[in-house]
Amino acid sequence: MDLGTAVGSAWSAGISLYGVCALLGIAGRLEWIESPPFLEQSWVIGVALTLFVIELVVDKIAVVDSLWDAVHTFIRPIGGAAITSLAPGQELPLPLLLALGALLALSSHSAKASARAMINLSPEPASNVVASVLEDGLVGFVMALAIAYPRVAFVVTIVLALASSVVAIVLFRSTRAAWRRLRQWRARRAQGRPAW
Repeated sequence: MDLGTAVGSAWSAGISLYGVCALLGIAGRLEWIESPPFLEQSWVIGVALTLFVIELVVDKIAVVDSLWDAVHTFIRPIGGAAITSLAPGQELPLPLLLALGALLALSSHSAKASARAMINLSPEPASNVVASVLEDGLVGFVMALAIAYPRVAFVVTIVLALASSVVAIVLFRSTRAAWRRLRQWRARRAQGRPAW
């Protein structure tokens, strides 16, 4: 597997780990890429596709998606690390591959989870669905590049990783401040004081 494919896959795993694993397994079986042999097994592809469909549904339900993301804060970086470290043909040292995959997945996961926490402050349900579709589209785009044009995918992924890290920091701070204001507003209402 080309390094660009591994890097693009690890970053994408931070958003949709199961979809990426299924796609890598299928692409390996079709001989589009040289993927980790473990991912090419039929049962692994089946489990990954099943979990991908579950995630596809859960991801569009407000608040439930944030709970799913909270659980996957540990799972997705581990998945990203596994993808880069198990990718065939890599010449980088194993500790570097593990760290690279984990950090790439963590950067995209953090941006996704922070954005969803901010979106969940909104009372209407449509924004969650729109955000989920955009995330799925971005993963599809990065994975198409990773398979067809690994060198381009490498550059695009590095830019996305830097951008998603910045977005995660900004959104995390904004979301924390918004939740704090919401708690204060509720406390004032409960005490019978003016909400603002």
